[in-house]
Amino acid sequence: MNIGIISDTHGLLRAQVFEAFEGVDHILHAGDVGDPDILTELAAIAPVTAVWGNVDGSEIRARVPEVARLELGGVRIVIVHGMQFGSPTPQKVAAAHADAGLVVFGHSHRPLIQQVGPTLAVNPGSAGPRRFKDPVTVAVAEIENGTVEARLIPLLSPTP
Repeated sequence: MNIGIISDTHGLLRAQVFEAFEGVDHILHAGDVGDPDILTELAAIAPVTAVWGNVDGSEIRARVPEVARLELGGVRIVIVHGMQFGSPTPQKVAAAHADAGLVVFGHSHRPLIQQVGPTLAVNPGSAGPRRFKDPVTVAVAEIENGTVEARLIPLLSPTP
Protein backbone atom coordinates (compact mmCIF):
# COMPACT_ATOMS: atom_id res chain seq x y z
CA MET A 1 0.00 0.00 0.00
CA ASN A 2 1.36 3.42 -1.00
CA ILE A 3 0.46 6.57 0.92
CA GLY A 4 0.98 10.17 -0.18
CA ILE A 5 1.93 12.49 2.68
CA ILE A 6 1.60 16.26 2.40
CA SER A 7 1.50 19.24 4.73
CA ASP A 8 1.53 23.02 4.85
CA THR A 9 0.00 23.67 1.45
CA HIS A 10 -1.15 27.11 2.66
CA GLY A 11 -3.65 27.41 -0.20
CA LEU A 12 -1.32 26.20 -2.99
CA LEU A 13 -1.56 22.74 -4.53
CA ARG A 14 1.29 22.42 -7.01
CA ALA A 15 0.81 20.40 -10.20
CA GLN A 16 3.86 18.30 -9.27
CA VAL A 17 1.88 16.78 -6.37
CA PHE A 18 -0.34 14.92 -8.85
CA GLU A 19 2.72 13.30 -10.43
CA ALA A 20 4.37 12.54 -7.05
CA PHE A 21 1.17 10.91 -5.76
CA GLU A 22 0.36 8.94 -8.91
CA GLY A 23 -0.76 5.47 -7.87
CA VAL A 24 -1.06 6.14 -4.13
CA ASP A 25 -3.89 4.38 -2.29
CA HIS A 26 -4.48 7.05 0.36
CA ILE A 27 -3.34 10.61 1.10
CA LEU A 28 -2.55 12.07 4.52
CA HIS A 29 -2.56 15.89 4.91
CA ALA A 30 -0.96 17.17 8.12
CA GLY A 31 -2.67 20.56 8.21
CA ASP A 32 -2.30 24.20 7.24
CA VAL A 33 -4.37 23.29 4.20
CA GLY A 34 -5.37 26.89 3.53
CA ASP A 35 -8.06 26.36 0.90
CA PRO A 36 -10.74 23.67 1.35
CA ASP A 37 -10.68 23.01 -2.41
CA ILE A 38 -7.23 21.46 -1.92
CA LEU A 39 -8.81 18.55 -0.05
CA THR A 40 -11.29 18.07 -2.90
CA GLU A 41 -8.51 18.14 -5.50
CA LEU A 42 -6.44 15.61 -3.54
CA ALA A 43 -9.50 13.36 -3.20
CA ALA A 44 -9.53 13.08 -7.00
CA ILE A 45 -6.23 11.15 -6.62
CA ALA A 46 -7.11 8.94 -3.61
CA PRO A 47 -9.08 9.04 -0.35
CA VAL A 48 -7.80 11.78 1.96
CA THR A 49 -7.43 11.90 5.73
CA ALA A 50 -6.53 15.39 6.92
CA VAL A 51 -6.17 17.44 10.08
CA TRP A 52 -6.33 21.18 10.61
CA GLY A 53 -3.34 23.34 11.42
CA ASN A 54 -2.90 26.61 13.24
CA VAL A 55 -3.54 28.81 10.18
CA ASP A 56 -6.62 26.92 8.99
CA GLY A 57 -9.92 28.76 9.29
CA SER A 58 -13.31 27.63 10.45
CA GLU A 59 -14.27 25.99 7.14
CA ILE A 60 -11.33 23.54 7.30
CA ARG A 61 -11.78 23.03 11.06
CA ALA A 62 -15.42 22.10 10.48
CA ARG A 63 -14.41 19.43 7.93
CA VAL A 64 -11.42 17.72 9.56
CA PRO A 65 -10.25 16.93 13.12
CA GLU A 66 -7.27 18.30 15.02
CA VAL A 67 -5.88 14.76 15.37
CA ALA A 68 -6.69 11.85 13.06
CA ARG A 69 -6.18 8.17 13.82
CA LEU A 70 -6.58 5.40 11.27
CA GLU A 71 -5.21 2.03 10.27
CA LEU A 72 -3.89 1.34 6.80
CA GLY A 73 -2.22 -1.87 5.68
CA GLY A 74 -2.24 -3.14 9.27
CA VAL A 75 -0.34 -0.11 10.61
CA ARG A 76 -1.77 2.35 13.14
CA ILE A 77 -1.31 5.91 11.91
CA VAL A 78 -1.68 9.23 13.73
CA ILE A 79 -1.74 12.58 11.96
CA VAL A 80 -1.28 15.89 13.78
CA HIS A 81 -0.21 19.29 12.54
CA GLY A 82 2.39 19.71 15.24
CA MET A 83 1.53 23.08 16.76
CA GLN A 84 0.41 21.09 19.82
CA PHE A 85 4.12 20.51 20.55
CA GLY A 86 5.39 24.08 20.04
CA SER A 87 8.37 23.07 17.92
CA PRO A 88 7.51 19.50 16.94
CA THR A 89 10.25 16.90 16.82
CA PRO A 90 10.04 13.24 15.87
CA GLN A 91 10.74 12.30 19.49
CA LYS A 92 7.94 14.48 20.92
CA VAL A 93 5.34 13.37 18.39
CA ALA A 94 6.26 9.67 18.59
CA ALA A 95 6.28 9.73 22.41
CA ALA A 96 2.79 11.26 22.44
CA HIS A 97 1.51 8.50 20.13
CA ALA A 98 3.60 5.51 21.12
CA ASP A 99 0.93 3.05 19.90
CA ALA A 100 1.34 4.25 16.29
CA GLY A 101 3.59 2.64 13.71
CA LEU A 102 3.53 5.89 11.70
CA VAL A 103 3.11 9.45 12.95
CA VAL A 104 2.76 12.26 10.45
CA PHE A 105 3.21 15.92 11.35
CA GLY A 106 4.04 19.27 9.77
CA HIS A 107 4.16 22.83 11.11
CA SER A 108 7.95 23.30 11.00
CA HIS A 109 8.15 23.14 7.18
CA ARG A 110 11.30 21.03 7.63
CA PRO A 111 11.10 17.65 5.89
CA LEU A 112 12.37 14.63 7.78
CA ILE A 113 11.91 10.92 8.21
CA GLN A 114 13.12 9.38 11.44
CA GLN A 115 12.60 6.06 13.17
CA VAL A 116 11.86 6.57 16.87
CA GLY A 117 11.70 3.14 18.48
CA PRO A 118 8.87 1.24 16.78
CA THR A 119 7.39 4.43 15.27
CA LEU A 120 8.32 6.02 11.96
CA ALA A 121 7.95 9.81 12.25
CA VAL A 122 7.43 11.67 8.97
CA ASN A 123 7.28 15.40 8.38
CA PRO A 124 6.79 15.78 4.62
CA GLY A 125 7.90 19.42 4.76
CA SER A 126 5.98 22.22 3.12
CA ALA A 127 4.31 21.66 -0.25
CA GLY A 128 2.92 25.22 -0.46
CA PRO A 129 4.57 28.55 -1.16
CA ARG A 130 8.35 28.48 -0.67
CA ARG A 131 9.37 29.91 2.70
CA PHE A 132 12.89 31.27 3.06
CA LYS A 133 15.25 28.61 1.65
CA ASP A 134 13.19 25.70 2.97
CA PRO A 135 12.73 22.93 0.38
CA VAL A 136 9.31 22.29 -1.15
CA THR A 137 8.56 18.60 -0.63
CA VAL A 138 6.03 15.82 -0.06
CA ALA A 139 6.61 12.23 1.03
CA VAL A 140 5.42 8.80 -0.03
CA ALA A 141 5.25 5.91 2.41
CA GLU A 142 4.98 2.24 1.55
CA ILE A 143 3.37 -0.21 3.93
CA GLU A 144 4.20 -3.84 3.33
CA ASN A 145 3.70 -6.75 5.74
CA GLY A 146 3.00 -4.32 8.59
CA THR A 147 6.21 -2.32 8.14
CA VAL A 148 6.50 1.26 6.92
CA GLU A 149 9.20 2.90 4.82
CA ALA A 150 9.05 6.46 3.50
CA ARG A 151 10.93 8.76 1.19
CA LEU A 152 10.85 12.49 0.52
CA ILE A 153 10.07 13.85 -2.94
CA PRO A 154 11.25 17.36 -3.86
CA LEU A 155 8.71 19.37 -5.84
CA LEU A 156 11.05 22.21 -6.78
CA SER A 157 14.78 22.28 -7.43
CA PRO A 158 16.68 23.50 -4.37
CA THR A 159 17.86 27.09 -4.43
CA PRO A 160 21.60 27.68 -4.49
